[in-house]
Amino acid sequence: MSTAEQHERPGRRTVLRAAVAGGVAAAATGAAAAVPAQAGESAGRRHFDTDSPRFTLAVLPDTQYLFDADSTDPAPLRETFRYLAADRSGANIAFMTHLGDVTEHGTEDEIRRAAGTFRALHGKVPYSVLAGNHDIASSTDDQRGDSAYLREFGPRRYASMPTFKGASPDGYNSCHVVRAAGRDWLVLALDWRISDKGMGWAQGVLDAHPALPAVLTTHDLAFADEEGGARLSGNGQRLWDGLIRSNDQIFLALGGHYWPPGRTVLRNDSDNDVHVHITNYQDRYYGGAGMIRTYGFDVVRKVIDVETFAPWFLARDPARRSPLEAETVELTGLADRFSLSIDFDERFRGFSPVVQPEPRPASAVMPRGTIAYWRFDASGMKAVPDGGPVTDGSVVRDLSGNGNDLTVGRLHSSGPEALTWSADHHPGQPAHACLRFDGGKDPDRGAVLRTGARAPLNSEKFLRGYTIETFVRLPEPFQGDHSWMGILSWEGRNGEAGKTTGWSPREPTCSLNLSPERFLQFVVYPHRQDADPTSWSHAVPVGRWMHVAVVNDGRRTVVYVDGSKIARNPTAPSTGIATLGRPFVLGATQFDGAFGQGFYGWLGDTRIVDRPLRTRDFLTPSD
Repeated sequence: MSTAEQHERPGRRTVLRAAVAGGVAAAATGAAAAVPAQAGESAGRRHFDTDSPRFTLAVLPDTQYLFDADSTDPAPLRETFRYLAADRSGANIAFMTHLGDVTEHGTEDEIRRAAGTFRALHGKVPYSVLAGNHDIASSTDDQRGDSAYLREFGPRRYASMPTFKGASPDGYNSCHVVRAAGRDWLVLALDWRISDKGMGWAQGVLDAHPALPAVLTTHDLAFADEEGGARLSGNGQRLWDGLIRSNDQIFLALGGHYWPPGRTVLRNDSDNDVHVHITNYQDRYYGGAGMIRTYGFDVVRKVIDVETFAPWFLARDPARRSPLEAETVELTGLADRFSLSIDFDERFRGFSPVVQPEPRPASAVMPRGTIAYWRFDASGMKAVPDGGPVTDGSVVRDLSGNGNDLTVGRLHSSGPEALTWSADHHPGQPAHACLRFDGGKDPDRGAVLRTGARAPLNSEKFLRGYTIETFVRLPEPFQGDHSWMGILSWEGRNGEAGKTTGWSPREPTCSLNLSPERFLQFVVYPHRQDADPTSWSHAVPVGRWMHVAVVNDGRRTVVYVDGSKIARNPTAPSTGIATLGRPFVLGATQFDGAFGQGFYGWLGDTRIVDRPLRTRDFLTPSD
């Protein structure tokens, strides 16, 4: 129908379908007791990674023009299904959802041919389908009773899929749970016209799975203008008022039925975003040609990347594509290709808060060879109120028992705010505490923690290699000039060690610093070689915790950020550290023999081991 018709008669067509992954329980004919989700599909177990932080939800809108009486042509859809099955591993496809209007007239023949085409996905990719207004009598709701659609696309079709968790008593509404990115996700596939009974069933499913983020799919949800701005249709408003707005779990709602595609963001009763999208390409060449939209979830980057393309055209030799095929192979407009920024933990906090791990005792994180371990909770230092100053002379105990205690001192007559205590911490940090350093320039200010003059760490040579770890968080916004601020170092000078390389003979023999571009710089003057191999990171983030590890195997040094090896690690030989019996310092670096500015940010647990550790043995299990 035309765009004008769509807006004049918003109830004439419909689609419903969307899904995501999750593992929860549902009812076979209602909101039954919870059933644990399975970790993988029985037939796709080898092809889909339930623990990967990246997964894909495939969305298939109106296919009605491909199943239209004697002009039926299922070839485009067969290629779409072949693509999804073949690329399941590469794109980590968790689920596919159809948004309704499978067929044009809903006849026995059309429905049967469509059902046969969908069988190509069985045992390969789990999926859901819902009725659109062209698949059933459009004047009815989900209490319509028997239909050709229900006989082919009713609950029996999904019964063998591990993701299927139940259907409403009428059979036209279903729920699915897929496990992806290490958690369970709920998909509600709702009829083109859901009845009050159907709404009650959907609410029951949500109530039975209160901790699962949910994607709602339906046929008739919203319509858009030519610029892609969407607003709810009459049926969409009913769903919003009766189900979506009061259930914070629903963060994404998908519909078809109308064109052009579009999207909007609404605020629910919990004052959280709900993304509402229209997906429909039947007005495009060849009835949309089985075009799909993929929602690429990335919980690490905290985004959903959306793309739209036609596998049928994609499979053809580019040199032999017709002009219309080439034009339609991929859609890149703002309504068809975009990214959504979603902090999943924060968005889901109201109904599924992240469970923080309990603090781990020091004894559990001191492997063989630990020569120093400092933490800032009650096990390591005298208790201080949150935000309170850590006074000069305070001692942070070396929990390894090797006598490398740190003593607090301020730089350049800095005030109490130069060093304060905080309960903030990296999620994977053993101790749930840190120190907040307020160092800076103009004037130089800050605070340091230093080992005593006779601490064993001062003279340790590390000839077998070493691992130095710490947790760092930079403020956001990162204000002021903090270039070349030090994080940790030894006070020994390279000139004192007889080294002739380097920009100054008074440079520290070992230091971890931050460049003006926010690159981490680890520079070391080895005990044996006359060299200064230096590692450089990328520009590190602000506003969030990161784990930094420096690992030397006795030959070369590699720096890791959040368990990932950085690129700029030198290959020059590096054996040991020329420590020279001088104190180890946390919170600043001496350049040319004097402390300048101190560190600006938060520092957490810090550990030094006299051998190289593997990433799995780092302080944070998230690495």
